[in-house]
Amino acid sequence: MTQPAVIRRAFGPRPPLPDHLRTAMSLASNGVPVLPLRRGKVPFGNCPACVGNACGGRPNMKTPGPCRCPGVCHAWAAATTDPSVIASPPWAAAWRRAVCVGYHPGGAGLTVVDLDNADAIAWARTALPGTRIVPTTRGEHWIYRGAMPSVNAVRPGVDIKSTMAYARYLGPGTGTMAELPDAVRALAVKEPSPVRPAAHAAAVPAGSGDGECPHRTPAYLDRGIAMAEQRITEASSAVHATVYRTFLAVLSRHGRCGCLTDTHVARLFTAAQSKGETARHCADAWTNARTTLGL
Repeated sequence: MTQPAVIRRAFGPRPPLPDHLRTAMSLASNGVPVLPLRRGKVPFGNCPACVGNACGGRPNMKTPGPCRCPGVCHAWAAATTDPSVIASPPWAAAWRRAVCVGYHPGGAGLTVVDLDNADAIAWARTALPGTRIVPTTRGEHWIYRGAMPSVNAVRPGVDIKSTMAYARYLGPGTGTMAELPDAVRALAVKEPSPVRPAAHAAAVPAGSGDGECPHRTPAYLDRGIAMAEQRITEASSAVHATVYRTFLAVLSRHGRCGCLTDTHVARLFTAAQSKGETARHCADAWTNARTTLGL
């Protein structure tokens, strides 16, 4: 069924198609997952069948789990590019009540650096490479090509919105979109809150970190990071413990010679967050592992 036919079936020829739905359809056709946002610029809440996690999925802003609810029920996890879903009857009422269009940046392979005030904008102009800029009510969205973990308050007035998050669509913006730089990735892991090592931390040998680097070829390190990502994503239980033990193993092998970069750390954090871990949990586990190994 074509997009116009789907729209006519959901809304009929009258009243006119909501402007927000037109925008959503245009974004979806370009591979950007969309969702309607209600008053307060927040997602629509869980339906009665999904409230309180009754559906077996997870509440808004978490991993969707097995829920197959056809409604706009799980915030960023409900975002889609499927026109038959976007214009379906379960979504129709939401689009009529929507105040704006939201999208899932990570689902489109994007990262939004949300600058909330003039001071944050001034910082970005000196610290970050130029990219596509979209004006907001109080500041600017700087949009980069590439996904990473989402983190709020990485510095005063600055949030990062990418995977497991949504952003408001406020227009196409201006400027050429740049690749996601390490300077932005580093914000997700910079200066984590110090915590005590976990009492149940597993003991992992520190390895031969002192002295000559044991992995001079990038392929060796990349293979190790890929294996660590796989270990985390394949965990079916005890995710917290698996993440910590994996971080500990990576640091014991690669943490002393200076080869690990912010990009490697971001890959591990992304794998952990795909299993439902928060950015703070990731930072704490990383700090615990570093403390355990004396790094």
